[in-house]
Amino acid sequence: MRFKNTTTDNYDFTFLRAHASDKPDFKDFWRFNSWTIPQYDMTLGYLFHDKHNLGIEVSWNHLKYVVDDNQMIHVRGNIRGHYIDKDTLVDPDFVHLQHTNGNNYLMVNLVKHKVLWDRHHFKVSAVGKVGVGPMISYTISTVLGNHQEGPFHYHGMVVGSSVGLKADILRYFFLQTDIQGAWANYTNTYLGDDRVGRATHNFGSLQAIWAFGFNVPL
Repeated sequence: MRFKNTTTDNYDFTFLRAHASDKPDFKDFWRFNSWTIPQYDMTLGYLFHDKHNLGIEVSWNHLKYVVDDNQMIHVRGNIRGHYIDKDTLVDPDFVHLQHTNGNNYLMVNLVKHKVLWDRHHFKVSAVGKVGVGPMISYTISTVLGNHQEGPFHYHGMVVGSSVGLKADILRYFFLQTDIQGAWANYTNTYLGDDRVGRATHNFGSLQAIWAFGFNVPL
């Protein structure tokens, strides 16, 4: 994880083996005025009516990513004229970084269905997906006392794939569960009030997704 601002400040340093955590906020999901606070996924797709059972969809995955405060991290680089290469306690006054509004994946997916069972208005299918797209994220950060919140903007790219099961009920409704793995590459995270600093990092994520929705026959 690299932090760099050599335009209006003087630092270019890297965190090695930094640890970050999820922040699901499940307790907020049941409050009708705060549905966008916890993690959520939204998908809109089209299933081609042919023997291959292929489809295409656009998905928005609202995840969260928080670098743990007050952890020991090996820091290497230059900080305002001083070279550092040692394990350091990283507290929020030094660096704090979180993608909590959020670590958003906007992906276009190719979808493949395989019908496993079809009886009396109830159908079960295996579903596989592979996709790619931009991350439109909102980051809160503090680096050497310089604080920045947002805005929503392009941060980098994400690729991912998933497998799962879909149950179609009475033709018009469905329940679905997926396991999705993704690789996120942040290359354009703003730092500081002037937004000229940048943070770059990459990581993998694994989601368990439960979804419900509607089929609209065309």
